[in-house]
Amino acid sequence: APDQPAPPAIASQSGGCGVAGGRMTDTRRRVKVYTLNEDRQWDDRGTGHVSSCYVERLKGMSLLVRAESDGSLLLESKINPNTAYQKQQDTLIVWSEAENYDLALSFQEKAGCDEIWEKICQVQGKDPSVDITQDLVDESEEERFDDMSSPGLELPSCELSRLEEIAELVASSLPSPLRREKLALALENEGYIKKLLEIFHVCEDLENIEGLHHLYEIIKGIFLLNRTALFEVMFSEECIMDVIGCLEYDPSLSQSRKHREFLTKTAKFKEVIPISDPELKQKIHQTYRVQYIQDMVLPTPSVFEENMLSTLHSFIFFNKVEIVGMLQEDEKFLTDLFAQLTDEATDEEKRQELVNFLKEFCAFSQTLQPQNRDAFFKTLSNMGILPALEVILGMDDAQVRSAATDIFSYLVEYNPSMVREFVMQEAQQNDDDILLINLIIEHMICDTDPELGGAVLLMGLLRTLVDPENMLATANKTEKTEFLGFFYKHCMHVLTAPLLANTTEDKPSKDDFQTAQLLALILELLTFCVEHHTYHIKNYIINKDILRRVLVLMASKHAFLALCALRFKRKIIGLKDEFYNRYIMKSFLFEPVVKAFLNNGSRYNLMNSAIIEMFEFIRVEDIKSLTAHVIENYWKALEDVDYVQTFKGLKLRFEQQRERQDNPKLDSMRSILRNHRYRRDARTLEDEEEMWFNTDEDDMEDGEAVVPPSDKTKNDEDIMDPISKFMERKKLKESEEKEVLLKTNLSGRQSPSFKLSFSSGTKSNLTSQSSASNLPGSPGSPGSPGSPGSPGSVSKSTSQMAAITTK
Repeated sequence: APDQPAPPAIASQSGGCGVAGGRMTDTRRRVKVYTLNEDRQWDDRGTGHVSSCYVERLKGMSLLVRAESDGSLLLESKINPNTAYQKQQDTLIVWSEAENYDLALSFQEKAGCDEIWEKICQVQGKDPSVDITQDLVDESEEERFDDMSSPGLELPSCELSRLEEIAELVASSLPSPLRREKLALALENEGYIKKLLEIFHVCEDLENIEGLHHLYEIIKGIFLLNRTALFEVMFSEECIMDVIGCLEYDPSLSQSRKHREFLTKTAKFKEVIPISDPELKQKIHQTYRVQYIQDMVLPTPSVFEENMLSTLHSFIFFNKVEIVGMLQEDEKFLTDLFAQLTDEATDEEKRQELVNFLKEFCAFSQTLQPQNRDAFFKTLSNMGILPALEVILGMDDAQVRSAATDIFSYLVEYNPSMVREFVMQEAQQNDDDILLINLIIEHMICDTDPELGGAVLLMGLLRTLVDPENMLATANKTEKTEFLGFFYKHCMHVLTAPLLANTTEDKPSKDDFQTAQLLALILELLTFCVEHHTYHIKNYIINKDILRRVLVLMASKHAFLALCALRFKRKIIGLKDEFYNRYIMKSFLFEPVVKAFLNNGSRYNLMNSAIIEMFEFIRVEDIKSLTAHVIENYWKALEDVDYVQTFKGLKLRFEQQRERQDNPKLDSMRSILRNHRYRRDARTLEDEEEMWFNTDEDDMEDGEAVVPPSDKTKNDEDIMDPISKFMERKKLKESEEKEVLLKTNLSGRQSPSFKLSFSSGTKSNLTSQSSASNLPGSPGSPGSPGSPGSPGSVSKSTSQMAAITTK
């Protein structure tokens, strides 16, 4: 049946299989046997080979399936002359063995399916060209003659004594479309349903259980006739509760259900705003009850009945469309709704009901056609749904805020541009604290759920809002430019606040599970920004020294958070952008990564692999500045790692680089090749972004420079300066460096730590490397013990170097 999930197709395998009796069978007869479980999922009962033969015990032709593994019997099913067999997708045969026991054979080859289908049709006397054996064309000549000769179906008189006869007539009419049609017409024309419901009252008064069981079967059968005209009678105000009453007396249950009691006493109808239209009110009641019948009262349909309830689904669907349309047109209703939502005098319980109503209203809208949904959201937008949400999200009631968040998600998923336009307009009148997006970010940060379920949803919405892919592509790209400019100016500081607050030291100040999860979510969004935004995020990261703060999280005890931090850095390196590379080198931002690598010891885990992959990327892509930086500053710590060739390969790249510098011919050849290399990233810098980076820093607003002003005059030779200075001092420091950089044997069991020994401008003892100026190899780092600079002196370039970290 179209609404029923098909069983998975059998995996294709070549070669035959032996079955009982030593007989070889080809792949045409190879099948999987499936049965349908209570959850409407197909269970695999095994693979074997199917045959059809006469079985004496069953007194008829039967289908046999023997397991290919041991020849045991997987299936023995008599081909019943009245059973409806269905052929689907050329390789499936499906049928019901009993009322709630559905079977399927999934054939490896179409030819095998056709052979067995012919056998089934032969037994039932059908034409093999049909897809369902019990259909209009399959009725016997006698039935066909009856149908042609009689203009309509004669129903028994509606009396208590004839209920069994009526039930049998309904059941026998269901398999044949023509008889179903005639039965439906007879029921419509004679007002038969109302008469049946009168008998239902008599049976209940007399406690006639047998009669009630027959009525259950009759009413269930009428549902399966799938006729809108009959549903309109059954679901009318006067009949619907009696129909539900009939369906309480299921013969397969030992006790009747109390559906009517639930609907009249337990389920309460709340009018948050009085509905003046009686037709609308009746439609809401009817829809709720019909939905209840579909979900709770009717038994789970079998594989053949499921498609017969399609009209019931449609009835509910169109009712919902009507309700949304009627509410949308009632301007007084919507005006009152939004007025009470935003009124401070509204009490909390009332407000909660109003928000829940609005949430359900939006959920109903999902059933609308696209053009109707456009009109629906346009109406809500005109009524001021976004300002109302802003007011609600600023309230203390957690349940109200949660429902408001769900409504916000409908709006963002439907039309992110509408939300973006609203928040940019309100930014002109309001402070940053009460902007809608900032309220959303705050709710994400303050989510009390230990698993952060709400925060994950909100992060997804924020990602949708800042994704350039769904921004309107106009000629001048105004939405992308304007909205991202707005977001980085007014909202980004709110998003990164927890990250910056937690990374003031050299390890996270709070490292509990919930905080780690939240920081991981924030990092995920920042990583997305690095990939999809260009100069906005670059300016923000370099100005606010974000990467150094993020790498503090490499020291977290939660591996997933440390990996998130590493992934953020890997995304930046993957851009191969020299602005980022200069920033990484000047702030010595490989140090936390190398530390984490050494502290990880000899453990072969995700952290180990991810760090090695980062260095391997630098080697394979031949990022020269980073290669030189890593080898100059961290080679002593990494040279013993020999279980991968990554670091030795980096050293080789570095030495080749030095040779090219010494040999001008090689250097000129390298520049020719470099000019022919293309940019790997599909998202190339746009012209406006290139212009932005070429703008003189003096023209920019204070605090917006990408690189500190002191670096304005530096050229490529200055970038290499730390390398040459380092090499000059290298010989003098050889003996001391054995103590300074701990050589770690990674095959050992200990958990090594990466110790760097140096002096600070104000302290003569050994300190941690919290400032970029205090790292070995920096242009103006104070001398190590034994080097020409005195421990207490601070060189001139130290203050320049500090600019980028202390800004």
